[in-house]
Amino acid sequence: MKKIWIAGVDEAGRGPWAGDVYAAAVILNPARSITGLADSKKLSAAKREQLFDVIQRDALSWAIATASVDEIDTLNILQASLLAMKRAVETLATRPDKIIVDGLHCPKVAMPTRAIVKGDAKEAAISAASILAKVARDRAMHALHQQYPAYGFDRHKGYGTAMHMATLEAHGVCAVHRKSYAPIKKILFKNI
Repeated sequence: MKKIWIAGVDEAGRGPWAGDVYAAAVILNPARSITGLADSKKLSAAKREQLFDVIQRDALSWAIATASVDEIDTLNILQASLLAMKRAVETLATRPDKIIVDGLHCPKVAMPTRAIVKGDAKEAAISAASILAKVARDRAMHALHQQYPAYGFDRHKGYGTAMHMATLEAHGVCAVHRKSYAPIKKILFKNI
């Protein structure tokens, strides 16, 4: 009987005011179980980093993809997230038979998909995808901090914190801010 490959899919970075949205797809290897998988938000940064390497080593197949700030501003964040998910699924080296996705919405892909609310806490493959997406995005925000040190991306990761708002008011909007987001629009219009 043919083995059915199920890919877990999740995204990271829908809420932040800056940076790309990330998605990952993971097909776990039944012969190499990974202990400690959980919703990435419930794990420490150190534990996520450790699991990131284990997932990449032991999963049957994995992929990470993004949708850009321009795509977020053009499409809206939901559609951009689904686009990043679709890209991740289509980049997998092993073609999945089914997709399970965290949340309420499924990307448009060739195989059957099912959305699972709180799936990152219920399904190991989605947990693994959530970890890959979160770590990849956090690393990208650290890299953006090198490019735009005044904004503190290494600390708030682009999320709407008081510190982020203070840097926006002091330095204005930079190229990696999501201009369709209300707080960013407000700063842009204030400076016209």
